[in-house]
Amino acid sequence: MDPATSVGHLPDGKWAFDEKVTGCFDDMLARSIPQYAVMRETVARLAIRHARPDTAIVDLGCSRGEALAPLVGALAGRNRFIGIEVSEPMLAAARERFADHIRFGAVEILSMDLRTAFPECRASVVLSILTLQFTPIEYRLEIVGRVFEALEPGGAFILVEKVLGSGPGLNRLFVEEYLALKERNGYSREEIDRKRFSLEGVLVPVTAAWNEDMLRGCGFRSVDCFWRQLNFAGWIAVK
Repeated sequence: MDPATSVGHLPDGKWAFDEKVTGCFDDMLARSIPQYAVMRETVARLAIRHARPDTAIVDLGCSRGEALAPLVGALAGRNRFIGIEVSEPMLAAARERFADHIRFGAVEILSMDLRTAFPECRASVVLSILTLQFTPIEYRLEIVGRVFEALEPGGAFILVEKVLGSGPGLNRLFVEEYLALKERNGYSREEIDRKRFSLEGVLVPVTAAWNEDMLRGCGFRSVDCFWRQLNFAGWIAVK
């Protein structure tokens, strides 16, 4: 693939999940997130282990359906799958991807803003993979509270986020290593800088400790980090 095509575009203003981003989104994540494939595989394995028959599996901010796809492949026929998305191009891409499953009623891809709504369901697994970081901080506690309410006892919330280091020195080190990774994966310094500027105020990370406190504050008593690489981390929280 031509690097310029895979990057998609150089944003001139604030970041948006538009058609250009949608077209290159999976490639962009793979080239931008350390141990991306490991994270994806681990999320799928943990979700499958917690999925219970006749319950919903929900993906908050499902984008093109990359997190849902392995679960639909492994659990079709025993679970209901709900993808939530607010970007119209992402909704279209996910609906095209799962068109056959949508036709038979196994998958729903819903246009929904998590700041104001949440799907009605009995869920055994809820995913939020690199989604809450794009939600204003003042809404995050309420969203996670709704996740807790939707989960059946023993159900799992799997959260993956970009995070800040625990102090300025370590945070700077993680960011430098992260930017070096992107350069090794073919991004130019101009592309990296323009993307960073476009995401300012749109992607707002917090510390790992802040996320863990939020999960426990919403009622989850069993919370643990299953994956951490530089300034990205994943947690599983069981109700």
